[in-house]
Amino acid sequence: MKLFVDSKLVSPYAASAFVALKAKELVFELDVLDLCASEQTNAKYSEFSITGRVPCLMDKDFSLSESSAIAEYLEEYYPGTNLYPKDIFLRARARQIQAWLRSDLMALRRDRPTEVMFCNSVKKPLTPEGETAAQKLIHVASTLLIHGGANLFGAWSIADVDLSVMLNRLILHSDSVPENLIAYAKNQWQQPALQEWVNFGRPN
Repeated sequence: MKLFVDSKLVSPYAASAFVALKAKELVFELDVLDLCASEQTNAKYSEFSITGRVPCLMDKDFSLSESSAIAEYLEEYYPGTNLYPKDIFLRARARQIQAWLRSDLMALRRDRPTEVMFCNSVKKPLTPEGETAAQKLIHVASTLLIHGGANLFGAWSIADVDLSVMLNRLILHSDSVPENLIAYAKNQWQQPALQEWVNFGRPN
């Protein structure tokens, strides 16, 4: 089994797939692609990554891109730690949150790229559009975590990784975030597999 990720190791989606594999206690190798050199577009990679994107999981003769699809595949195919809630409604909500985090908040992602978390790069203040996106994130996270629990849906799920990473775009830049959301993200950040990803050596 092999997981293809970006060579800078800053993709939040690669991190999510990495954590999902670790949670399932699967043995796999990391293989990196230099996205700046467009290695993801070469013919060899496109043989098994239909969309030419990372992360991409190679499992024997089956390959799959998109981190949420990877997590759902691992959940259905492999036993072990649940990546999603068992309750059908909560499972649907977890998938909703994953889809939303991947398709919205563009201005926030632009203003606070993941280098903020993994490379400690300093960025400028949020743009008005970024601030609007940040407030939307805070509102959604506050609504989901109004119960005050350590996880979104009782037991840990892969959606907790995705939400905490998005929140940490703000928190690790010292932007204003409610204390309960800071505590939630900090707790999620200490998940061993996520810490393993955070502590990888990265090129300057």
